[in-house]
Amino acid sequence: MADDKKTEDQVEKTEVETTEAAAEPKAEAQEETKTEEKSEDKKVTDLADLKQVAGDAPEADAAAAAEGAASVSETPLREQEVDGQGRAYATGRRKDAVARVWLKPGTGKITINGRDQETYFARPTLRLIISQPFQITDRVGQYDIVATVKGGGLSGQAGAVKHGISQALTKYEPALRSTVKAAGFLTRDSRVVERKKYGRAKARRSFQFSKR
Repeated sequence: MADDKKTEDQVEKTEVETTEAAAEPKAEAQEETKTEEKSEDKKVTDLADLKQVAGDAPEADAAAAAEGAASVSETPLREQEVDGQGRAYATGRRKDAVARVWLKPGTGKITINGRDQETYFARPTLRLIISQPFQITDRVGQYDIVATVKGGGLSGQAGAVKHGISQALTKYEPALRSTVKAAGFLTRDSRVVERKKYGRAKARRSFQFSKR
């Protein structure tokens, strides 16, 4: 009888162990399924957040652009600077040349040192230089120029007149300042001839060398 009871107990233990062993994989499978579901929910949430962020980005860019445009439009223009005769005056410089320029509405006549521009600047290249400020602002033939220039050569004088016209034009029409400035016409060109060095023929050139 004792042996039969032991055998029954062993059989029951074996059945319990088998049942527990079979239940463990099921529990692990359920836990893995729950973990996968959570990760999928998290992915969906992340994608939704990403979509929301992507949708908000253009709105933020548009708001920033609107603020930038508002700040640009709110920038006050300079006041018009004219004398008693309705002329704008400016001084232009290039190399050793200095030009005094008076600008007023007219037909596009340019007088330099009492002479017409075709007579004073015979080279077409020089006349093209002094007309550049009017070309970039679409004001060709709308203003008369009276200028006096001294110092330097014809090239430097043409650059000085161009600089003076650019300054005077922005004083008469402040709205054109950004266009003229972007072209670099308001900046004084500081380039000048390099000085001669002692022991050399010119600034860089050496004297002719003879070995024998």
